[in-house]
Amino acid sequence: MCVCVCVFLLQTVTGTLALSVFTAVLGSLEFGYNIGVINAPQKIIEGDYNATWMYRYGEPIPTGTLTSLWSLSVAIFSIGGMVSSFCVGFVCASFRRKAMLINNLFAFIGGSLMGMSKLCRSFEMMILGRFIIGAYCGLASGLTPMYVGEIAPTSLRGALGTLHQLAIVTGILFAQVLGLESLLGSEHLWPVLLGLTVVPTVLQMALLPFCPESPRFLYIVRCQEHHAKSGLRRLTGRQEVGDMLAEMKEEKRRMDMERKVSIPELFRSSLYRQPIIIAILLQLSQQLSGVNAIFYYSTSIFMKAGVQSPVYATIGAGVVNCAFTVVSLFLVERTGRRTLHMLGLGGMCICAVIMTVALALLDSVPWMSYISMLSIFGFVAFFEVGPGPIPWFFVAELFSQGPRPAAMAVAGFSNWTANFIIGMCFQYVADLCGPYVFLIFAALLLFFLIFTFFRVPETRGKTFDQIAANFHQHSAGGMMDMDMSIADQNASGVDFTDIALNSSRY
Repeated sequence: MCVCVCVFLLQTVTGTLALSVFTAVLGSLEFGYNIGVINAPQKIIEGDYNATWMYRYGEPIPTGTLTSLWSLSVAIFSIGGMVSSFCVGFVCASFRRKAMLINNLFAFIGGSLMGMSKLCRSFEMMILGRFIIGAYCGLASGLTPMYVGEIAPTSLRGALGTLHQLAIVTGILFAQVLGLESLLGSEHLWPVLLGLTVVPTVLQMALLPFCPESPRFLYIVRCQEHHAKSGLRRLTGRQEVGDMLAEMKEEKRRMDMERKVSIPELFRSSLYRQPIIIAILLQLSQQLSGVNAIFYYSTSIFMKAGVQSPVYATIGAGVVNCAFTVVSLFLVERTGRRTLHMLGLGGMCICAVIMTVALALLDSVPWMSYISMLSIFGFVAFFEVGPGPIPWFFVAELFSQGPRPAAMAVAGFSNWTANFIIGMCFQYVADLCGPYVFLIFAALLLFFLIFTFFRVPETRGKTFDQIAANFHQHSAGGMMDMDMSIADQNASGVDFTDIALNSSRY
């Protein structure tokens, strides 16, 4: 199957499309790198904070102050992401490619501050750099899926959209490997480890001028038909792009009939309320799944299992992370987004229950530690099959050009907020509940699975206009509309059957 998919991709992906997608997901790679880079050198950086305090005040840093400074260094990344993700709607309303180019300034400034913090003996530079790099990642988490989703052909939109998540987990893996003490995670080289984030920034800035602007954005938002045609020809390698332009014309016609959509209107309008609730809950299903908690517990579980170097076992979990993201890339256009998301949620729920049992029996049944290890790998694998990649590009498919920027802003803000809550609250809940904390995640995963089954439509192979028609039918509320849609299917040959079935569940 993989060979067939690879051949299909080679036949349909042009050099310009490949370059554009690769350049865009460099931002995702940097996003993942900055998620994983801070963990390995924690003790070394804390030691540097203490040395800075000694240099300034002539005494060791108080334990409480050190804990607060480190917590702020970690958590402020999410705060930066929360703030900037809420601005995605405003930024995307005016720019796509240019926004990614400008956003790199945040990454360059943030990476430089973190890389120079040791030399300048300033933990304030480190904290400010983490905030700025978080702001970059917040914008990138919205800009990258939107740009990739808009330039990708309908038949490849899912597979290419999955590359966003693949780049994130690859960035995390790079950070884990480079963070080894034998490489860059040492007392003297950790600033280089943090400063390396400027490398993909410089590369993306160099390549973006060679990438076309989103033709859908040029035509529908900017009304630049000539430039949109030129972009389509470059991306598809075809001179005749009338069919794709006709699709965008129809979407523009529908959008021109709509008023400009603000964030409050997404919730007030019955037309957008269902898709925005779906978008929010899909983002929450990713962050509240417990995958970050699994990685938090992995080192101690590997130690109990007798692994000599648990850091390498954690890197092994990162490899599983990447491998199953690739599996998702090959499955997403064959199996469907909704099906994969449900498969991932269900598998994670089962692994969370097994993890709870194994951790509870760990002291009395020593071999349960190996069951714990298998549960970790299984949990991570199922995460990357569904909840990892699917929510990132699902939002771009649920909304047309008009409400899409506002919807991306709301969804991104929800994702970052949930990320921040997990980061700040998990340790307290884990101390209170012990191994049974994973039952909380199992219950949440079961809820998201049920919600996906009853409320989330399948978007595989559908144009943006066809997906939007699903919610138009629902807002109209009548079976008459559904019957008309099925009649249109018979006349036009477009398959709306699964959309109608999902609509009937609402």
